[in-house]
Amino acid sequence: MTPLQPPSVTLLDKYHGQAFQPIYATTVTVSGGAAADGRASGVARSNDGNLDVALRLPAELGGAGGGTNPEQLFAAAYAACFHGALNLLARKHRIALHDASVQVSVAFGRDPVDGLFMLCADVRVDLPDVEKRVAEELVRNTERLCPYTKMAKSGIAGIVALAA
Repeated sequence: MTPLQPPSVTLLDKYHGQAFQPIYATTVTVSGGAAADGRASGVARSNDGNLDVALRLPAELGGAGGGTNPEQLFAAAYAACFHGALNLLARKHRIALHDASVQVSVAFGRDPVDGLFMLCADVRVDLPDVEKRVAEELVRNTERLCPYTKMAKSGIAGIVALAA
């Protein structure tokens, strides 16, 4: 078994191409489950089998609760990505991080612009034992690096299409 290692700081090397260059891709499929509704009773499975999670509508949205929901999955993914980017930058700049944590709170609610739905995300970073000025600069630089933060602020490139 390969020992767990953080990614190489060479990931921070700039890319100078003409188009998006994928480094990693995955596919997750959600099916409807007992209520025939992916949000209420679905199952999310990744193409490699490493993710297999029951989805449940939270009680606050009228569901039974008792399972993971999309907002929790998004918050976990965002926090993990930000934490990884934070550590990558810290290693590159030889900043020692001890017990660093990233907390992401995601709220699902009504969009005042169109009356439909939207998400809000708040990111809180705890960097104990890092001088405040250094911590602030590290967090600002991580904010520019983290693809989840970029997506949250600027949107995401993608296509929505009906399967053939």
